[in-house]
Amino acid sequence: MVEWTGKFAYQQVADDLRRRIADGEFAETGQLPSFGQLQKSYGVTVTVARAAINQLKADRLAVSHQGKGVFLTADAGRTAAQLADPVGAVAELREEVEKLRSEVGELRQRVATLEAN
Repeated sequence: MVEWTGKFAYQQVADDLRRRIADGEFAETGQLPSFGQLQKSYGVTVTVARAAINQLKADRLAVSHQGKGVFLTADAGRTAAQLADPVGAVAELREEVEKLRSEVGELRQRVATLEAN
């Protein structure tokens, strides 16, 4: 249920859906609840439900297929977890950057060796 917290209703719904995606709740089917289901479960209007889904689409967590529903993207669970934990996401990105720097250094050495021959 959405409550007045100073945060827009659609953001509250989107935040909760993002958390549920990160927890793997929709992983089995890959499909998010319909607008009608969102209206019932969160006690919101269709406009709020649509705005929440649009936010998830903007976050690249979901895509919609007209007449079929809204579905998770391939990496939605990981992306949702990163959005829920930005500190962890930054740490993960730092590790990845360090790994890439190391690989680039190795490639530079290989190129230098090849150019010397």
